[in-house]
Amino acid sequence: MKAIAIRQYGGPEAVEYVELPDPKVGPDSVLVRVRAAGVNPVDWKVREGYLDAVMDVHFPLVMGWDMAGVVERVGPAVTEFRPGDEVIGYVRKDAVEHGTYAELVSAPVRCLARKPPSLDWAQAGGLPLAGLTAYQGLVKALRVRAGETVLVHAAAGGVGGFAVQIAAALGARVIGTASERNHAYLRSLGAEPVAYGEGLAERVRALAPQGVDAAYDLVGGDAVEVSLGLVADPSRIASVANHEVLAAGGHYVFVRADGADLAALGELVETGKVRVTVASTFPLAQAASAQALSAEGRTRGKIVLMVD
Repeated sequence: MKAIAIRQYGGPEAVEYVELPDPKVGPDSVLVRVRAAGVNPVDWKVREGYLDAVMDVHFPLVMGWDMAGVVERVGPAVTEFRPGDEVIGYVRKDAVEHGTYAELVSAPVRCLARKPPSLDWAQAGGLPLAGLTAYQGLVKALRVRAGETVLVHAAAGGVGGFAVQIAAALGARVIGTASERNHAYLRSLGAEPVAYGEGLAERVRALAPQGVDAAYDLVGGDAVEVSLGLVADPSRIASVANHEVLAAGGHYVFVRADGADLAALGELVETGKVRVTVASTFPLAQAASAQALSAEGRTRGKIVLMVD
């Protein structure tokens, strides 16, 4: 199979378009022919070695954790899927080696759900990681309820766009931070936009004088500190970017592979409550360029690799 791999940590120059053996299919896994693979900031961070301290890594390392594709073969213990099924997956395994930037991926069934029929391949490939991060942070960590007010930091990004829509689908009022060029986009998703930067707390209180019920930090920096001044209960703060949220009494969110959560996310898509915005697509061979765009941190929506 063709795949995008690295043989050592490094910058974009480390990325190679290579031929590798087809993956084996374990008893609890399925072989998926990938049609699209999402590109996420964690991908270039893996490439540069930022996750080496917390995850086993083996080279050559095929990058990527997001994918959408068609089941080609199932393992002997698998009853949930069969060849021909269209699936989406957040394929994170115990070791980082066999990722989704490839023509084929062997995916444990716990990582998969059926592809929402209304999505095209690019949209489906961009949904799992970012969508699950938003869903698990809001539903499981923050336990957002109808009638509450939720602050989403970096609301126009890949995860933020999903977080706004999911919070709104839960019945919450959503205030989202973004640059002014993205304010109309946030309104279209169901959020009340505010500019980030100095004076953010005051701008939020102008919209919600009593503060907010929960805050989700998707950017880092001083977002947790600002949130502490706006949320009455620090256990209603979650962050994907700042471990210090734990010392403050909040939640650190590192997305987990969960087929049931992914199916619930797909149902939100099919009922029209969540849409997937694709910012850019690239051929698989141009993964380095896609990661460079992701690293700029200014993309509205998802970047996706298309696998021919």
